[in-house]
Amino acid sequence: MTTQQGLRARKKQQTREHISDRATELFLARGFDRVTIAEVAAAADVAKMTVTNYFPRKEDLALDLGEVYIDQLAAVVREREPGQSALAALRHAYLTAVAAHSMLIGFSGEPFARMIADSPALTARVREFHDDREVALAKTLAAETGADDITPRVAAAQLAGVERVLFDEVTRRTLAGESNDAIAAALFRDARIAFDALEPGLGSYAVR
Repeated sequence: MTTQQGLRARKKQQTREHISDRATELFLARGFDRVTIAEVAAAADVAKMTVTNYFPRKEDLALDLGEVYIDQLAAVVREREPGQSALAALRHAYLTAVAAHSMLIGFSGEPFARMIADSPALTARVREFHDDREVALAKTLAAETGADDITPRVAAAQLAGVERVLFDEVTRRTLAGESNDAIAAALFRDARIAFDALEPGLGSYAVR
């Protein structure tokens, strides 16, 4: 990538983040369903078409990490260490994310979690993200293992299912007003229970 291309890409990313930040401020203040794209454009000082060029779906203005989230589990598996199973890699990555209070596993703060919970459109979009990353994980497991049967899909359903349960637990505790530290303490326990339950069937699956 040339310097000019790098600058252009960085400028586009900055514009995208600026639009998303202004939109999130409006959504938190007034509720997602009460804010229009035109109002987001005005707040970000850009044209309405610019907003829709960066975010074809209004929901993605609030959930701007969607693409990263969808690829998250697949990326962990692709980048696992030699001798490491998919389960071990995902367990390690999850516990690391808990320690960091990562937004990608649900640490978003009560106002943001409430905004999603109060919007049927955002709640539905989050469900789509969960479904899409299970599909992405299954495709990666198939590529990594060379399997042409349903084994990767079955494994992905279990692995992504555990992560989904844990995500919902973070959301539940966040909406109940628990602090991030308290949530993390509970998650360290719950994650070990969840991943241990998969160990008998997947402990030696997809070892690099």
